[in-house]
Amino acid sequence: MATTNDLKNGMVLNLEGQLWQVVEFQHVKPGKGPAFVRTKIKNVLSGKTVDKTFNAGLKVETATVDRRDMQYLYKDGDDYVFMDTKSYEQTYVPAATVGDTATFMLENQDVIVAFHEDSVLFVELPASVVLTISHTEPGLQGDRSSAGTKPATVETGAEIQVPLFLNTGDKVKVDTRSGSYISRVND
Repeated sequence: MATTNDLKNGMVLNLEGQLWQVVEFQHVKPGKGPAFVRTKIKNVLSGKTVDKTFNAGLKVETATVDRRDMQYLYKDGDDYVFMDTKSYEQTYVPAATVGDTATFMLENQDVIVAFHEDSVLFVELPASVVLTISHTEPGLQGDRSSAGTKPATVETGAEIQVPLFLNTGDKVKVDTRSGSYISRVND
C-alpha cells in the first residue's frame, strides 16, 4: 500500500482488480478546498489510457512488478522469445503483449520485460534505438534538414518520417515512444 503522495511515473497500481501504470501525475493544491493528485494512467493489459483524479493522501494498492533485463532473441510463430541476461532462461511472450513495441525491436536487442506474479505485463524498449533505413526515395540536390520530411522504411519494417537528405542505408536514431526521427548516426 502507498498513498497518492508517493506516486511516481512508471509505478503500477492495482485499482479494482486491474493493473494501471502511472504515465503522468501532478499534485494540485488549489487555493480553496483540499489538495488532490491528477494522474494519467495506462491499463497494463489493454493499453487504454485514462485520466483519474485522487484525493491527496488517499491509500492506493500498488502491484509488485519485477522488471528484468532481457534480450530479444527471435520471433517464433506468434510469440517473441526473450532471454534473461542473468539466468539465460528463455521466456515466450505473445505478440498481443509485446504490441507496438515490436515495430522498433531488433534481434539481440536489450529490453526490459515487466513481470507480475510470473506473467508478462509489457515489454519496454530503451528511449531510442539506432536503425538502418532499408528504403526511402532519393533526396534532391540542395535538400537541407529544415526543408521537410519524406517517408522511410527502417530495417524492422516500421515507416517513419525522415529529413529529405537521408538515403537508403543511412543509420538513424529513432524515439521508440513516439516513432519520430531524432538524428542521423555516423558510423
